[in-house]
Amino acid sequence: MKIQGLYTALATPFSRGAVDYGKLRDLVEFQIAGGVDGIVPVGTSGESPTLSMQEHARVVEEVVKTANGRCIIMAGTGANSTEEAIHLTKEAKEIGADCSLQVTPYYNKPTQEGLYRHFSKVADDCGLPIVLYNVPGRSGVPIAANTIARLSKNANVVAVKEAGGSVERISEILSLCDITILSGDDSLTLPMMSVGAKGIISVASNVFPGELKTMVDLCLAGKFTEALPHHRRFYKLFKDLFIETNPIPVKAAMAMRGMIEEEYRLPLCELSAANRAVLEATMKEFAAASNVPLNAGI
Repeated sequence: MKIQGLYTALATPFSRGAVDYGKLRDLVEFQIAGGVDGIVPVGTSGESPTLSMQEHARVVEEVVKTANGRCIIMAGTGANSTEEAIHLTKEAKEIGADCSLQVTPYYNKPTQEGLYRHFSKVADDCGLPIVLYNVPGRSGVPIAANTIARLSKNANVVAVKEAGGSVERISEILSLCDITILSGDDSLTLPMMSVGAKGIISVASNVFPGELKTMVDLCLAGKFTEALPHHRRFYKLFKDLFIETNPIPVKAAMAMRGMIEEEYRLPLCELSAANRAVLEATMKEFAAASNVPLNAGI
């Protein structure tokens, strides 16, 4: 499976406490209209920890059906229990997802051998291509480069999402094995792609997919000088979309654009007033610079 380009870590819209499946379908259409290469439902940005198992499966199903083969669907089916990850991944495969995103098991902090066995079992038992998700800031433990190299020998391990904040990791991994790497940090998309990453699993593209697609395509073509002005225009937005815990700011930004209701599930809650003012100013500035009406909706 060829995985490259722009993948959106899709936010899950809520209304009065329930998943808003109608709005979810609208978001998928908006992403496809923006030219994304793939959509990642029920990842971190999709608030997967607060979705029930039934909601988790239905969100993936609605995204798969709505996309209808127009882009790759990479379902977030990782868990800190290997058996739960296998269950979710098999379910996603039956629904029709093209591949799955497997987060590093969190809280229990396995050893590197435990990580190797966990990811290997998911890859072997499910028969669905998997993308490793290295995010030590959330999981508490990194996937070591040597462990990624071991896992890359499994035909079902097709890529890794690098969200550890280190550009150097790209070179380290590629010096050990041949595996597709996607940036997991919007602000590091250009630098990571300049040393060998093939794209981004993005939070910012929830709000401005078409504009970010332009930058990513330039990077894929090796036109980094031309991509740099786009990176600079996006940079403040990249930063402020993480002014509080993801996905709180991006859902606020989507609401500012008229895309969704700004609703979360505890323990996540709305932005502080001070941070909302900062994000709103950045959104207005970016929208004006990009000639995109802020309240355009979808």
